[in-house]
Amino acid sequence: MKKINVANLIPGMITAEDVYTYNNQLIVQKGTELTDKTITRLEFYSIISVRIEEEQPVSKASLQQIAAEEEWPYSKLIQATPEFKEYKANFDELAEDFSHYLNDVVHKSIPIEPAEILKRTVGLLDTSSGHVSFFHMLHNMREYDDTTFAHSINVALLCNVLANWLDFSQDEIDLATLCGLFHDIGKLAIPNDIIKKPSKLTDDEYKIVKTHTLEGYNVLKDQDLNEHIKNAALMHHERFDGSGYPYGSKEDKIDIYAQLVAIADVYEAMTAARVYRGPLCPFKVIEIFEKEGFQKYNPLYVLTFLENVVLTYVNNRVRLNNGVEGDVVFINKHHLSKPLVRFRDNFIDLSQHSDLFIEAIL
Repeated sequence: MKKINVANLIPGMITAEDVYTYNNQLIVQKGTELTDKTITRLEFYSIISVRIEEEQPVSKASLQQIAAEEEWPYSKLIQATPEFKEYKANFDELAEDFSHYLNDVVHKSIPIEPAEILKRTVGLLDTSSGHVSFFHMLHNMREYDDTTFAHSINVALLCNVLANWLDFSQDEIDLATLCGLFHDIGKLAIPNDIIKKPSKLTDDEYKIVKTHTLEGYNVLKDQDLNEHIKNAALMHHERFDGSGYPYGSKEDKIDIYAQLVAIADVYEAMTAARVYRGPLCPFKVIEIFEKEGFQKYNPLYVLTFLENVVLTYVNNRVRLNNGVEGDVVFINKHHLSKPLVRFRDNFIDLSQHSDLFIEAIL
């Protein structure tokens, strides 16, 4: 038997002891197979840890059966898997280490040696079962207390996945990942009270934030790094139509890796929680990309990204703006943000209903 923190319990585990409250009230008997409700009960009574039987991790098939019996949303199933718990633990550790590393680069001018940080970042993808599972991990960590470091890791992983979808070589995929990792390093030169301000920035504050691209390039320019990494820090806010900054560059004047980082950066930022709002639903973000993205981003990159990312949400339970809940069963290729949704024995083709949209992934 082994003692497990209640926060790490998984439905299907078997208790190896009677569990009592601090008032000596029996709440769970030895030999009980844990369910979501049982674990919630343990949390309610502030139980810190429980001894469980030594056994193999609960299988995904078993979790799916438990989820069906207890009517879990798909997100609850993902969060209950050992893979998600491992992913989150590894992510938290990497974000902590990465924060110290970047601060040392900016404030102590230490040389950047990217091999180890690249290895650890890409290793997060190995926690999941392919790129579809990564998006499930990403979506289910959207309440993460966002920082420049967590954001940069997520952008790096998105760049890695997108580069794979674009059939880049392995060296190019690694380079795209590094571009994502270091793209926002200039934000460490911006006052923290501006970066984390919970209300709208003033014009002067916004001008200061926009300097992070130049600040980032200045930090990296003398480092022994590929020029694409430096350019990604400088150009990831440039846009294909010339509406970006710092120089208003257009189309092929923008570094190709900066073009890729720009898409990952915006998607990650919009689907992440902020101090002033919750995370936006990915389908809402996809809709915005459909309406405006083909003018502002490399059309090949953005189309490849949207067509693939939307497929990762097939079979997910969603809630529409009218309160109806159902499952995404089919993607409309010509209107990616408006899939076919099944609820009970009925179907709604959202592409045929201009007044309906997906409000949240459950």
